[in-house]
Amino acid sequence: MIIVYFIIGIMASVLSALPLGASNIAVINTTLKQNAKQAFKIAITAGIAEVILSYYALHCNMVVKDFFNNNLWVQYIIVCLLFIIGGFLFFKKQSEKQPKKRKLTQSKYATGFVLGIINPPVLIYWVIAFGILNNNDIMLSLQSSFSVLFLFFFGVYIGKLLTLYIYSRISITIKNKVQNITFLINRVTGVLLVFIGFVQAIKLYIL
Repeated sequence: MIIVYFIIGIMASVLSALPLGASNIAVINTTLKQNAKQAFKIAITAGIAEVILSYYALHCNMVVKDFFNNNLWVQYIIVCLLFIIGGFLFFKKQSEKQPKKRKLTQSKYATGFVLGIINPPVLIYWVIAFGILNNNDIMLSLQSSFSVLFLFFFGVYIGKLLTLYIYSRISITIKNKVQNITFLINRVTGVLLVFIGFVQAIKLYIL
């Protein structure tokens, strides 16, 4: 029966990763501008960050929930950043091609981890997810057996990795059919970020 926790971990992680967020957009961008191999590096460490966030949420879910409820300014800052970055990408002009120069390459592993770990909405999601699981007699806590916790968090990792991989494969299909992809993806990414910020703003006013 403990294999059920592995399946639950995958399903919960997929639901967490499906909405477009920073990690998803980074994977899409990297796939389109570079290749799927570089995008997969982001997915590897984003999966690790997902496990850490879910573990933290399990460890102190009530503390995290109260923090975000009592400090709405954090969510307002996130919304403002989404609007600013989205607007910048949308109105950014396409640069002319210049001879390639040697430059420091940004670590994709670091990018995936940072974007995955600095993600308050995902942390809130896991707090809610654990509450739903426990209310449905699927008891999970840090006092659970090692095998249960291992299978659950391994499922979380696999679910995140799988979802980001699917996003990458879809991006490859788009890349093979669309020209001037860099300019297009900046526009699309900008619109997506503004849309996500708009949705978050509506949620703040409604709640």
